[in-house]
Amino acid sequence: MQANRVIKTTTPSMLLLQGDDTIAQSLYTKVKVACWILTSPSNLDRKAIYVKNTWSRKCTLVLFMSSVRNDSFPTVGLNTTEGRGHLTAKTMKAFQYLYDNHFNDADWFMKADDDTYVIMENLRYFLSDEDPSQPLYFGQKLKPYIKMGYASGGAGYLLSKESLRRFGLRGDNYTRTCKADTGHEDVEMARCMESLGVKLKPTFDNMNRHRFHFTSPEVYLKATFSDQWKTVFDPEQGRGGIENISNYAITFHYVSGSKMHDLEFYIYHLRPYGILNLPLNLNVKNSSEIN
Repeated sequence: MQANRVIKTTTPSMLLLQGDDTIAQSLYTKVKVACWILTSPSNLDRKAIYVKNTWSRKCTLVLFMSSVRNDSFPTVGLNTTEGRGHLTAKTMKAFQYLYDNHFNDADWFMKADDDTYVIMENLRYFLSDEDPSQPLYFGQKLKPYIKMGYASGGAGYLLSKESLRRFGLRGDNYTRTCKADTGHEDVEMARCMESLGVKLKPTFDNMNRHRFHFTSPEVYLKATFSDQWKTVFDPEQGRGGIENISNYAITFHYVSGSKMHDLEFYIYHLRPYGILNLPLNLNVKNSSEIN
């Protein structure tokens, strides 16, 4: 890839931005991330289309997982019942589908909702210091229900290749801890991962700031968390305000379709003249596991 090349936008109406993306292109080649998006037939035109047209284009592989197959969008049909009460079934079947069909296509496997926004360059930078051959699991930690905590489903979470291998080969001995359905999807996935010896690892940067976010940028900037959410936070997660959001934030949740296009503009196109942003070293080296 040539430096200082013109990075084309996804829509003709947006301005082109000239810049050096050599580092990002290098990480794109080295850090292979398969993304699967949890969606439904009724959300394809309301939500999923915006994910399809924005950040998911930067995944190594992207699959939209729904209850039924749609060849025109397209989606993978998981043959599940729709509704929030069956998100666990959709999630378990989606990760099994990835293991059965795409295990060798990536090193990391990310689940995101159809209203989650992901900055893929920052995700790849974070993962560049991690080892996919280890049983690892990343996201924003919430504390109840599971001894090691669990990663918020809305903030998005990802499994290493070794974690997906253990999941795909788990067999009938794990039917109690890796439920086929019922319960909260993110909690049940954490329960399953814990039983398979997979560790939930920290995702803070080296200034102890958040990278995965269970809610929108506006809520985190204002730190306007409800009392209900404050009770489920790990003590370190309940910090809002600009000083607690990493320069290399990775995800935000509850992002509408129009807001996704707004974020594309703010992140990739809006620049103050005369200020050049140099890469920062914000990864934590040899981070300890979360107990």
